[in-house]
Amino acid sequence: MRHPRVLTIAGSDPSGGAGLQADLKVFHAFRCYGMAAVTALTAQNTVGVEGVHGVPAEFLERQIAVLVDDCPPLATKTGMLFSAAAAHVVARWAERGALGVLVVDPVMVATSGDALVEPDAVAAIRSHLLPCAAVITPNLPEAGVLLGRAVTDADHARAAAEDLAREYGAVAVVKGGDAAGTGPIQDVVAHPGEAAASRTHVRVPLPATHGTGCTLSAAIAACLARGLDEACAIDLATDFVVAGLQSAFAVGHGARPVNHFAASGVDGAA
Repeated sequence: MRHPRVLTIAGSDPSGGAGLQADLKVFHAFRCYGMAAVTALTAQNTVGVEGVHGVPAEFLERQIAVLVDDCPPLATKTGMLFSAAAAHVVARWAERGALGVLVVDPVMVATSGDALVEPDAVAAIRSHLLPCAAVITPNLPEAGVLLGRAVTDADHARAAAEDLAREYGAVAVVKGGDAAGTGPIQDVVAHPGEAAASRTHVRVPLPATHGTGCTLSAAIAACLARGLDEACAIDLATDFVVAGLQSAFAVGHGARPVNHFAASGVDGAA
């Protein structure tokens, strides 16, 4: 397929820095055909989230059903699922093999600190969706929520990645950007049955960033749709995020989103 079909099942970010808007930009950058099923509408900008309106699970089901019937994806990434009902809907389609290779970004809290899921959604994601995933991409706080313990530094991340990979049979990428300090960032990657390995990359000195997790998981999904293996997909996706942060520019008065023009050599700063 010249332009592999990739689906994002996620919430909408009207500012364009995160959520399905960011995912679609990433798919385009990797020369994939992007599709989207909306789980929630948000009222947010680069400063914060002012409101969340969940899409009824029945309508989410209809969105996915018509896409799968007409243009099934080779890979899918999930982001903000908002409700337990939404997580159950996605899990049912994933269990049928209808979503292609699945990348789960267990989005729970925005960069601004605003909650993005209902409390019971976490249990549904943990019990029903993660077992369907090929790759899981939590940050440190999300890994802690999934495992029910504190995950705050590189040692914690290594153990968390190995535990998640073993429990769910997926490649676990525990992102280290939330760790304290000013030195390089250490992401930890664990394949099922293998010791975790650290991938160190530069920490870009920005006051705040927006959409890094969405961008990483979307890039991994796009690479998997293009036939790359998980290790190569994670490496390319990480490089894409770092390049996007190194050339990030202000859009509003708050956090700077990842620069999705970076892959094309256009810095977008003008």
